[in-house]
Amino acid sequence: MPRWFLSTRAQSVGGPVAPVKIVDADRPGFPYDLTSELIAAVRGREAYFCVHGFEVNEADGIAHLTYWFDNLQIDNAVPIGILWPGDCIIPIGIDYIFEGGEAIQSGDLIADFLNANFIGAASLSFAAHSLGARVVLQTIDGLARRVRRALFMAGAIDNNCLTDEYNLAAEKIDQISILSSTEDDVLALAFPLGNPLQGIIDRGHPYYHAALGREGPAQPYPPAPGLQPNWQIPANLDYGHHDYLPSEQLMAEFPLPVDIPPDQDPVPPGGTPPLLAGSEQWKPAWSAAFAATRYK
Repeated sequence: MPRWFLSTRAQSVGGPVAPVKIVDADRPGFPYDLTSELIAAVRGREAYFCVHGFEVNEADGIAHLTYWFDNLQIDNAVPIGILWPGDCIIPIGIDYIFEGGEAIQSGDLIADFLNANFIGAASLSFAAHSLGARVVLQTIDGLARRVRRALFMAGAIDNNCLTDEYNLAAEKIDQISILSSTEDDVLALAFPLGNPLQGIIDRGHPYYHAALGREGPAQPYPPAPGLQPNWQIPANLDYGHHDYLPSEQLMAEFPLPVDIPPDQDPVPPGGTPPLLAGSEQWKPAWSAAFAATRYK
């Protein structure tokens, strides 16, 4: 089966946002438009999208999302990655504060594409890592239909986004799941420094808010039944910002179901396959199992 990706990239590294094109990772540079093939693939089936985060080039985006999808136990749904130009082109991440614009533009373009071409899909679901949360929420904001579920992992976006900036998008989602970690040093350091400045020069609130992917959603919470309980990963699991999506092929899958374990449970969690227990591979495999559990 083709490995489908929707891309708003103009270049493989850095560069501006471009109109949506379809990439089949097994047929790179395919000479004609693959839209009709993708429409046929999702007709009558659920489309499950995953979006990478900030500072990820095209090759890494394809690799990381493919490895995660290969470990994602989602039955007959069609996995589709979303690639967008959120990678840093200025040293040491200085352009983080500008990347919200690329995320917003990408979300608008993807929403238009899905409205035009995914009418025949049975349902739409999304997962996002880091700043990909903004891509997903901007997409959902522009959709002409409801979304079955959305999962935000290490969301690099204000923790009040579901009841403030993107409250209308959140109301379109039947089931919202979140994974957050207080051990996320990227969100602890880069996000509080960058986000208020982004709010001044781009959009969003100028006052400080914690990151959704570090502290979880701010109260008041979105109304039930949309927001699912359990989102704070225990600190002893040492879940960092880059632990959610794999950088290499995963050697095993977690048996389902999984949920966030109690504080001070064993590390790695109970049920971790032996092939994963001796490496950090258990973390992205666990996030994929969490996503699959919430999919069921």
